[in-house]
Order: sequence, then C-alpha cells, then structure tokens
Amino acid sequence: MATATAIILMITGCSVPNISLTSGSASQAAALTNNTAASNISANSATVKTFNQSSEAAIAPAKTTSAQTQADTPAQPGPVVSGDFTSAVRNVATKVKPAVVQITNQQVQLDQNNQSYSVPAGVGSGVIYDKQGHILTNNHVIEGAQDLLVSLPDGRSFPATLIGADPQTDLAVLQIKGDNLPVAELGDSTQLQVGDWLVAIGNALALPGGPTVTAGVASALGRTVQEPSDSNGSAPFLFDVVQTSAPINPGNSGGPLVNLAGQVVGINTLVAGMAEPGVPSQGIGFAISIAAAKPIADELVANGHATHTYLGIRYTALTPSVAARLGITQKNGIVVMSVVTGSPAAKAGLQRQDIITSADGSAITDESGLARTLSTHKAGDKVTLIVMRGTQERTITVTLAEMAQ
Repeated sequence: MATATAIILMITGCSVPNISLTSGSASQAAALTNNTAASNISANSATVKTFNQSSEAAIAPAKTTSAQTQADTPAQPGPVVSGDFTSAVRNVATKVKPAVVQITNQQVQLDQNNQSYSVPAGVGSGVIYDKQGHILTNNHVIEGAQDLLVSLPDGRSFPATLIGADPQTDLAVLQIKGDNLPVAELGDSTQLQVGDWLVAIGNALALPGGPTVTAGVASALGRTVQEPSDSNGSAPFLFDVVQTSAPINPGNSGGPLVNLAGQVVGINTLVAGMAEPGVPSQGIGFAISIAAAKPIADELVANGHATHTYLGIRYTALTPSVAARLGITQKNGIVVMSVVTGSPAAKAGLQRQDIITSADGSAITDESGLARTLSTHKAGDKVTLIVMRGTQERTITVTLAEMAQ
C-alpha cells in the first residue's frame, strides 16, 4: 500500500471544444482534465485524488460486477488474430471507429439579460454497442448535462436520450435513433492476458476530424482504483479494471478499449497523471473491463438505474499514523469513522473507531477490501465482519440494504 499512496489519478473526461494547440507541444493537452463535481467543465480545473489516501470514503459499491479478477482466475487464450500484424491496428480502427461517437455535454447558462442559452460544457466519447442505438460511456462524460448531442464519424449528429447513469461505477447508457447505425462488437475481457495488444479509440482533446486511435498493451489486469473524489469528498472504487499503456487523453473517456479482433474489452476512464507531485507518470491508463460494464449497462437499459448494496459507514484506511493516534497495534484493516443512524451497520452494532479486519473470511489489507467484498453481494445478503473493538475481537453479521436512488 505504501507504494501506491503517491499516485495521482485523473479522470480523462471531457475535453473543452475549440482547443488551440501550439505546434510541437503537448503541454496544454496535459493540463486538460474533467472536473466531475462541477456542472461547468473547465480545461484548467483538474480533478485529482491521491490514490488510496486516508480520507474518509463512502461504502457504495456496485453489486452487479460479475467478472472474477484475473488475479484470481487464470485467463483463457483470447481471440486469435491472423494475417499481417503490420496492418492489425489499421484493421481494428477500420472496423470499430465508425461506432465510436463524440458526446457533447450541453448545459444551460444565463446571459447578461438573464436569458438562457445552451453551451457545450465538454466533449467525451462513447461506443454504439447494439442495433437499438444504445451507447455505453462514462457517467462523468454526461454528468450535469441538460442536453446531449451525439456525433458520428460519418458526419451525422443526433440528439441523445439518457437511458440511465450510475455514478458508483462511472457508467452511463445513452440512446440515439437513426438508420444504419454502426455497431461495435463486445468482447470477453476475462480472456485478456498481460501483454495482449490493445487499441484505444476516442475523441482525444475534441480534435476535429473524428476519433483518435492509439495502441498499447494490457499492462495489468484486475486492478482496483478509486476515482477522484466529488464535492462531498467521497469516491467509488472501480473493480476489475484493465491497465493499459495505450495513450488515453481528455476526451477519450467513455470510448472503447479494443482487442486486435476488433472487440470492445473496456471503457476508457482514468489516467495516472503523476507518480508524485512534479513527477509525471508514463503510459498508465485504466479502462473499466467490459465484463464489469456490461451487466451495469444491461441493468440501466432494463430499469433506468443500477442497484447497489448499502452498509452505512464512513471509514479510513488503518495507517501507522492512525494506529498510533488510536493507541493500537493492529496493522491491517479499516477504521470506522462514523455510522449512519438507522443503517444496516448501525442495526448490526458497528461503532465508531471499530476496526474491520475481515469480511466474509477475506482479510482487509487495503482501503478497497471491504468495498470489493460488498460488490459481490445484493440487498438482503448477510455479510460477516471481523471487528477489533479496543483489544477485543468481535464477529458482527450485517444484513445489507439497497442504496437509495
């Protein structure tokens, strides 16, 4: 955990349209990140959060993540790509790029005469994944929008309907109506292996002329990352995340990460901006695996929202400094900072300063351990927690509830 504390993650989010780039320089592009908490997206307002920092975080995982992490389940060989490898990325781009759309987040502002008008607040990406015109993207791409405009690489544009959005998994589904819509094929991300070639496609920096194509490899699988915090200081964990070296930039968010068979295996979402203040990271991007994203998308299409389990605590990681303040010798676990009145945690008897060391038999070794366990459950399930209260170890069983919409 100590090696991860300095990593700063940035949502690759929405680029602001009409970007002016100086020749031969990417310095301005590097500064463009999306502010997910504010309704007005600014090119100069970066949303960052220190990875695994010890600030309080709300427990609010998604229940529908179905994929086992590749660390637990060895991957099977992926689709075999034959032919001349020198044209492999070109073939992927030709196949998938027509279905990669630009999403313009339009928000209403007031002029000096108090008259409302619509302005582009930011631009992100999405991918059409079925014949009904459903588009999978990130929640932070569409957050705060009064209107959504979807533009295809073939020059057509459509107003889009928001079918459903889920901030806890940073996913959203839109729908457009049109004839002969291109569709990208969804793949099986559980078959990915480290070192597999991947292609990222999206509207990087909202550059004119259609989506940008970049290539890299699957650098790691089954990652857990925490998104930058919102205005309330809370941020969800994303599970079963694919780490890739394919360059991902502002505007790429919501766009597909594709294998060489031309199948979507991830939704590009985050990038590691700095290893520590003043030290930029290189080639570390993160995409929500399609195995985790597709069940959420299906639920959004079916119900307009995704359901999540609710425990009702806020907590912080048990660091050596926190342990010293509490006067304890326990090294691993999370510290309960507060318990919501009337919540499942309160009903089960959890208390402030309890240290949760295990959930359903799995030791909690980092800040995401409890959320990962809860993400495998649904409302009504019972979860067994091992808790240290002072010097006494207790077993507490909690019956999970459904999080309010």
